[in-house]
Amino acid sequence: MENKTPVVRIKELSKSYRRGSQIIPVLQNITLDINAGDFLALMGPSGSGKSTLLNLIAGLDQADQGSIIVGDADITLLSETELADWRAGHVGFIFQFYNLIPVLSAYENVELPLILTDLSKKKRRDHVEHALSLVGLEDRMDHYPSQLSGGQQQRVAIARAVVTDPTLLVADEPTGDLDRKSAEDVLQLMERLSKELGKTIIMVTHDPRAAKRACSMKYLDKGILANDTETRL
Repeated sequence: MENKTPVVRIKELSKSYRRGSQIIPVLQNITLDINAGDFLALMGPSGSGKSTLLNLIAGLDQADQGSIIVGDADITLLSETELADWRAGHVGFIFQFYNLIPVLSAYENVELPLILTDLSKKKRRDHVEHALSLVGLEDRMDHYPSQLSGGQQQRVAIARAVVTDPTLLVADEPTGDLDRKSAEDVLQLMERLSKELGKTIIMVTHDPRAAKRACSMKYLDKGILANDTETRL
């Protein structure tokens, strides 16, 4: 049986934005547990609040009320500076458009999150080579983003996300800019990171095919969380 210990515990979470004199509610009273090693898909129409929820879990935004506990830390109680430190150690980000730096090689892009750590150059190299090996690109480490396909660039981005061994991997439409074959390769990789390495992955997606690769799905509509739908055991 898989480990069912919650690594993320969200309780009565709400978030609104101000537009002029209007208060626009985005999330309303969200309560949710995410288990260690889970691969969760967040789905819903545009404007449903799924990216806002992802950003709150990742410590990129702050809630109006409620709590988000990741591991032992209630991140809703952290200051901006404390949140930045927490993100660096606990969250790996995977974006739709890769966010690689064009003038850096694949190796250098993956090494970036390690630069400000106290790891030696040799230890950093060990971590980078291991991360690139996990995504099947150890033979492309000296290539620049312009020399890689979209799917390869996204795999470099995944290597960058996992190189610090974070508590969470958060992915915002990670296959949205890829052709179907490249998207399948990326989803298989994410599925393997969850099933074989126990990585906890939270993915926002509009694509039902992508959501089916996750082990569970949550559906948001107008800021309200619907009943979860299990997509596979």
